[in-house]
Amino acid sequence: MSKKIIDFEQLKKNGDEFKTVKLLSEEGKILEKGWQPDLSDDELFTLFKQMVWSRILDGRSTKLNRQGRLGFYAPTAGEEASQIASNFVMDKQDFILPAYRDVPQLVLHGLPLYQAFLWSRGHVDGNKYPADFPALPPQIIIGAQFVQAAGVALGFKLKGQKNVAYTYTGDGGTSQGDFYEGINFAGAFEAPAIFIVQNNGYAISVPRSKQTAAKTLAQKAVAAGIPGIQVDGMDALAVYEVTKEARDYALAGNGPVLIETLTYRYGPHTLSGDDPKRYRTKEIDDAWLKKDPLVRMRHYLADKGIWTQEKEDQYAEEVQEQIKEAIDKVENMPKQKISEYLKNTFAATPAGIQQEIERFEAKEAK
Repeated sequence: MSKKIIDFEQLKKNGDEFKTVKLLSEEGKILEKGWQPDLSDDELFTLFKQMVWSRILDGRSTKLNRQGRLGFYAPTAGEEASQIASNFVMDKQDFILPAYRDVPQLVLHGLPLYQAFLWSRGHVDGNKYPADFPALPPQIIIGAQFVQAAGVALGFKLKGQKNVAYTYTGDGGTSQGDFYEGINFAGAFEAPAIFIVQNNGYAISVPRSKQTAAKTLAQKAVAAGIPGIQVDGMDALAVYEVTKEARDYALAGNGPVLIETLTYRYGPHTLSGDDPKRYRTKEIDDAWLKKDPLVRMRHYLADKGIWTQEKEDQYAEEVQEQIKEAIDKVENMPKQKISEYLKNTFAATPAGIQQEIERFEAKEAK
């Protein structure tokens, strides 16, 4: 059994003292004396496979976007520890409310990959989830899912259901009113929510230093009366442990937790015209490349005899084939029609729009 590393009650009392939790060095060595991850070798193997899968998916999705085969895409390379290790903690009945960069977690939670591709292409079927799938489609509105997560978490509490709602936003999301409303509401009702702020240093091109005067984003939890934790978001083991303890704390009836992961996106904000070279220097990029979460975990697992380059190469081929099958399925589906777009826009179709639907249906029938 791994020893606990977070004192949640102390965090509430000493809101001005925030130390970054870090458990694995850049060379893949355990830093916390006596600590070992509460994960079996098989679980560590699976966790790293998911991180490798996410990196490959990012590279392939970028190429598909450049080829005009995908639509909107927000790169994820560099954020695998923050995204995948936090998601790895969660139960399949926990409710995920992702932001637009959090498609990997959504797929690992159970969404078919082809459906994630449909969402990227703006296809309505990309948003059609089964009633028993505990998730919402990725939220484009910055920070809005924090309010939704608070409501879902309160629902779990009122039903006596032992699950959490968890959600993600970036550092820029903490400047949104929805962010404060969500953590305040969840804190007031002691709702079991895990709020994860992925601080990659930039809100598109705006550096975190110009977003807020707060020394950390984790300390914004203090105003809501809930624990806030800052963790090395390039350290998969630290992210896993912090998220696990936060989930245990929330499920014990103590209310929500805010986690700030210090991470970095190696690519642009999105592939829709952003050029990170305009606001990030090569020196900054190089410094973060030395903290690559995959390199760190690869060293750790290799030292334990769990992972080899041969295994990774073989797995990479499997992932590429999975991606090919998913995009082929999407490209062989019938294209949406304008009349269908209009039908999907309103719950109760206005008379004027109904006339347009009929007009386009007549054209489409020819």
